[in-house]
Amino acid sequence: MKNLSKLLLLFMLAVATNFANAQQAPISISPRNYVCYHASAPILVDGLPDEKDWLNVPWSEYFVDIEGSLKPDPTYKNRMKMLWDDTFFYITAELEEPHVWANLTERESVIFYDNDFEVFIDPDGDTHKYVEYEMNALNTQWDLLLLKPYRDDLVNNVAIDNWNINGIKSAVHVNGTLNNPNDIDKGWTLEIAIPFDALIELNTTGKLPVQGEQYRVGFSRVEWIVDVVGGKYKKRTHNVDGKEKPLPENNWVWSPQGVIAMHQPETWGFVQFSEKRAGDVADSYIPDPDNDVKMALRQLYFKEKSYFDKNNNYTTDYKLLGLKEIFINGKPFLPQIKTTFTLFEAIVPSTNGKSTWHIVQDGRIWEENPVDSGFYSK
Repeated sequence: MKNLSKLLLLFMLAVATNFANAQQAPISISPRNYVCYHASAPILVDGLPDEKDWLNVPWSEYFVDIEGSLKPDPTYKNRMKMLWDDTFFYITAELEEPHVWANLTERESVIFYDNDFEVFIDPDGDTHKYVEYEMNALNTQWDLLLLKPYRDDLVNNVAIDNWNINGIKSAVHVNGTLNNPNDIDKGWTLEIAIPFDALIELNTTGKLPVQGEQYRVGFSRVEWIVDVVGGKYKKRTHNVDGKEKPLPENNWVWSPQGVIAMHQPETWGFVQFSEKRAGDVADSYIPDPDNDVKMALRQLYFKEKSYFDKNNNYTTDYKLLGLKEIFINGKPFLPQIKTTFTLFEAIVPSTNGKSTWHIVQDGRIWEENPVDSGFYSK
């Protein structure tokens, strides 16, 4: 019954956010980036990022509201760091919080009912088969495998709730006192060690990262507005259709989505792996030259979804989609589009012309190599 209730909850959340998910963000999205250095020694996961390697790598930018510039900056500061070795992908975060509280103690609970910290990882950046991981200040965890974003399949269950990250380690340190409304806390820090065994099986390479390889990664902090009532924390409520319900939660993220929906992998940040050790000469972040190609395909995908909603079919006519003319490296974006009654596929050459990028109706995007030399011939 518990799992059924969770599945129903996930379905309702998907329905509630599907419209926002299926639309392009109303602001320009420029995903943040972070160079992740190799740890010189295994990290002791105790919630305190005090090892030399942690001290030798930079903090990320402070988190912003999930809607980016459309909303004010978060009330409290949040930031993170990352490291890696041949066994684990390490994450630490520092969350400012004057009242640290948490109630959920059972693993696989719906952790975002508490204030929480969330990690989303798409190792190959195709927007499918990605990890969602949540934890609260009690170090209670919930991990899921998403076969695809909710927006792309409201019929089938895309969240595998019984999937676990075997061997994961996590810890929390509270700089204050947990669940005590009578004092003011500074916040909490956390550490997570995610085994690469769980990540490389979701990556088309099937291997550990190499120098310069990039994952798509998102971070989110859910923060509820609470009051102290009867010596306990209580979520602040408002009246909705005659019923008292909690005020909407705040969603503070590393890289903004533009809409209140974390399940948009194409807008998560870029994490570039470096084989240099923490504290060595810094590596520079190098953007993927095909990022503009992939984002143009994503815009086409949104337009095809919108066209299908109105016409119950997809179209090969680029003009009917109403997509503004796009130029990439001075050349017009002119994908080849193939359709059936219920499917579409758009194909476009990569920047260097040595491969092709593909996107289909469920949003998955991938690269094929080499190019069939006659594919674009007419």
